[in-house]
Amino acid sequence: MNDSLVFTLAKVVVATAWADGEVSLDEINAMKDLLFRLPDLTQMDWERLEMYIETPVSDDERQRLVSELRAKVRTNEDKQLIEQAMEAIVQADGELSEDEREVFAEVIDQVGSVDTGVFGSLNRLLRPARSRRSQALSGAPNRETQFDDYINNRVYYELQVRLSNNGMEFNINDSELRRLSLAGGLLSRVARVDRVVSQEELSQISAAAQRGWDLNEAEANLVAEVAVSDMSEDLDYLRLCWNLFDVTTADERLRLTDALFEVAAADGRVTNEEIEEIRGISNSLKLTHKEFIDAKLKVPREIRDS
Repeated sequence: MNDSLVFTLAKVVVATAWADGEVSLDEINAMKDLLFRLPDLTQMDWERLEMYIETPVSDDERQRLVSELRAKVRTNEDKQLIEQAMEAIVQADGELSEDEREVFAEVIDQVGSVDTGVFGSLNRLLRPARSRRSQALSGAPNRETQFDDYINNRVYYELQVRLSNNGMEFNINDSELRRLSLAGGLLSRVARVDRVVSQEELSQISAAAQRGWDLNEAEANLVAEVAVSDMSEDLDYLRLCWNLFDVTTADERLRLTDALFEVAAADGRVTNEEIEEIRGISNSLKLTHKEFIDAKLKVPREIRDS
């Protein structure tokens, strides 16, 4: 797969958002959600992309990026890659409307051609996608208080409520509590694969919290309980991944992947469904295929399906 082409496409997507010279914080967050869907963006790509996301893109630079994208499209495979990546973005929150399908076809037809209208078409296509993504985040309860925490890190939000109600506090700073909560959300996702969270899986989530954040058993058990509660069942998985990616190192993400497999193995069997779930998480956290395989092979062969 042409990773350079994907990264160039990502830069063009960002440039469309800056077309009017202003991008709100909500629009930036929606754009990050959408861009995280692009296939095979590496950790380095994402860090470089932050420069384009956080600061305005001028008209001249935008046109340069569009020209760079068109120059990289040399084969039918390249055009297919653009089509797959664009479809992943614009279908972020549902099926395309008929109007969007027409614009989508127009963009794909223009990529690699001499038609300079590709940028305008791209902007018309992506605007509703960004809008849908923002609207998907706007209907949650308690919007007036702690809205950002409720949306971005719901395990953290619920932990804060529980700690406050019980007059408790953890002996870690707020940033570490946030990271712990994000990790707990992903650990619970693996535990939920078969729709039933076993006591062994719950204990393994607690053990990961104790090991990684030096919590005592009661504190770690509370984290595990909140992570697998009904409140966290509909976590925004995409936002969970990129928020965690933003606050962890590559080594920390590797250790988290090991912990995901430990949760999967807690009941004595790692199923294909659990392996594929962890594969998806590792991809979203920008691990390489080799890093994922190395983590999987740490699970004894006799207890994993593949």
